[in-house]
Amino acid sequence: MLQNRYGRLAAAVLAGSMLMGAAACGGSEDSSAKPADGGSSSAAAGGGKGAKVGLAYDIGGRGDQSFNDAAAAGLDKAKGELGLAETKELEAGNGETEAAKEERLRLLADGGYNPIIAIGFAYSGPLKKVAAEFPDTKFAIVDDADATGPNISNLMFAEHEGSFLVGAAAALKSKKDHVGFVGGVRVPLIAKFEAGFMAGAKAVKPDIKIDSKYISEPPDFGGFNDPAKGKTAAQGMFDAGADVVYHAAGGSGGGVFEAAKAAKGMAIGVDSDQAKTAASELQSVIMTSMVKKVDVAVFDFLKSYADGAVKSGAITYDLKAGGVDYSTTGGQIDDIKTKLDEYKQKIISGEITVPDKNS
Repeated sequence: MLQNRYGRLAAAVLAGSMLMGAAACGGSEDSSAKPADGGSSSAAAGGGKGAKVGLAYDIGGRGDQSFNDAAAAGLDKAKGELGLAETKELEAGNGETEAAKEERLRLLADGGYNPIIAIGFAYSGPLKKVAAEFPDTKFAIVDDADATGPNISNLMFAEHEGSFLVGAAAALKSKKDHVGFVGGVRVPLIAKFEAGFMAGAKAVKPDIKIDSKYISEPPDFGGFNDPAKGKTAAQGMFDAGADVVYHAAGGSGGGVFEAAKAAKGMAIGVDSDQAKTAASELQSVIMTSMVKKVDVAVFDFLKSYADGAVKSGAITYDLKAGGVDYSTTGGQIDDIKTKLDEYKQKIISGEITVPDKNS
């Protein structure tokens, strides 16, 4: 246990700003997602209207127009439908240590928040440690299966399946047979997006040219919140001849959209339907987004807590469960929707197996 806990907790509060503003409610509850094999059951005491929910954001926090905002939408939906007693939202900072993440989670647990949700794989080690210290508190983590314990729920997604669909869309819409992928940080999770995107594009056009670039390398996670570098990466691809660029880069995606607009090209968003959430002057360049329904997963977890039915272990939101998909806002892919839905059904049926890493 760290010494002088409460002094360090105060520092953590200063490092992570509390964000309490309201955002638009997200998607509906998806009851078809099932615990993955090996997930053990650990029923919680029902929280209902008395629940105090703590949520620890990844870098960028509420307002990133992507991953964190999807989580925030799930929390907002729970506020409206489950009558939560209190919520507390804390944000991660660029370049912070695992100790800072530990103290953020510990601050919430010490404050009586139960359940607590950590948004992003970067909380893996800190959450596992803090969950062991607070065995009566229920925790959930998005995008990580390594932090396990009797009071930890792992909310997972088949990002590669959704990315296959937008990769196919990119190839179908590209006039130059040249597309690109911008990843925020070179980690296995983002490699799933890249692998699926490449597989989808090549399923349509086996000889298509695909550029790929990551903004930062671990332990630097700033690539998820650096629009300027996102713009530079995408601009290089457009200058080299690409006409569609997909990003899986969190808050850096805004820069990818700026580059697409300047190049008169097209972009593909991620996590949220970014043709609705991006800056208004950039929405028209977003032909589709790979929608990852973090809002559904967050709401499902909070509802299961309210119902006294929390399960520990992995719950996977894949294409079959409706956990990932592609968006159609703006009508730019209406002409290829039938083809994309054919690929979608082939993935769901098992006729197509989408790789989650590049060979």
